[in-house]
Amino acid sequence: MAFDTFERTVAFRYLRGRKREGFISVITGFSLAGISLGVATLIIVMAVMNGFRQELLTRILGVGGHIIVYGTPQPLDDYLDVVARIKKVDGVKEAMPLVTGQAMATIGNKAAGVMVQGMRPEDLARKRIIAQNIKSGALADFKGRSTVLIGTRFARRFGLKVGDRLTLVSPSGNATAFGTMPRSKAYRVVGLFEVGMYEYDANFIYMPFAAAEIFFRQKGRASVIDVTIEDVDAVAAAKAAIRGALGAGVRLRDWQEVNSSFFTAIKVERNVMFVILTLIILVAALNVISGLIMMVKEKGRDIAILRSMGATKGAVMRIFFMAGASVGVVGTAIGAVLGIAFAANIETIRGWIESLTGTDLFSAEIYFLSQLPAKIDPGEVVVVVIMSLVLSFLATLYPSLRAARLDPVEALRYE
Repeated sequence: MAFDTFERTVAFRYLRGRKREGFISVITGFSLAGISLGVATLIIVMAVMNGFRQELLTRILGVGGHIIVYGTPQPLDDYLDVVARIKKVDGVKEAMPLVTGQAMATIGNKAAGVMVQGMRPEDLARKRIIAQNIKSGALADFKGRSTVLIGTRFARRFGLKVGDRLTLVSPSGNATAFGTMPRSKAYRVVGLFEVGMYEYDANFIYMPFAAAEIFFRQKGRASVIDVTIEDVDAVAAAKAAIRGALGAGVRLRDWQEVNSSFFTAIKVERNVMFVILTLIILVAALNVISGLIMMVKEKGRDIAILRSMGATKGAVMRIFFMAGASVGVVGTAIGAVLGIAFAANIETIRGWIESLTGTDLFSAEIYFLSQLPAKIDPGEVVVVVIMSLVLSFLATLYPSLRAARLDPVEALRYE
């Protein structure tokens, strides 16, 4: 559809409007604002949902690994041999034996349930998400039978710092003549870590493998083998290869099984939000239709004069199509710029709003993460922009056709 200078001049003149056409200009303004806000909101929400998934995936897999190998029905007695066989499988990056269990941590008159993981110091040093996020203390002190690493949020909740002591109470106690007595042991805090996910920073405690063996009475045993592979998306093939290398007597679970409900919920929410926010753009496009229909009615005399002067139906149609499409193009462009700029600086904006209002807009206890993530996907931005433009162009077709079909004689008769 080609537009000449005359058609562009008339179309843009109609968009500006005059005093007596103020209501039409208001509708056009609202349509422009609606499309802009719809596009911007859709880009921001998609970026935040992508950021949530990426950040959670990075932290969950960074701490928990990609595949977990369990012994059945008992813990792994020959864990060193199992680790050696797993490491020989193609695509396996790391295999670490763990002694895991729940315990009660007591500090003074305070207590809380915690997840304790016993790891060999050299293995913990290779857990980059932990080793590279030690906020206080030194990983070199993580050794012996009475040291632990705790999360920063756990430390703040109980007022602990490096060098302090906490007591862990085991769920399995000692049998005595007076019944089962709980077993407890004091440990010295040698470091504070912060991975940026509330669940780990507030509830996980790491201790040396040898200390965990004694505490959980698993001498010479490993609860699980934590396996990290090269390609996280090839987990099914790696899982089958590991099962073939180990044979019977073990059970395997991958990260997709362990966190399936969690990531499925994020995916469903993301899709639902996309549909809901698309309706905002659709409503704005409907405003374009109503505004153009009123403009066509208001400009009936002008259309009749243009047709009498030799303007074709196609020219009239293009004039009103250009007027409506301009609202969609400008609104989409403004919305895309606003959305990308907001998503790229969302954490700074959040901090500014929180400092201004004195409220906590993004509680780590509720949203798991300590920072509001956003990851802009260029492909999704292009899809949103194209969708907005298509809806805007479609919205202009009916009013433009109506203007082109207007009978000049009838229009002048009723003026």
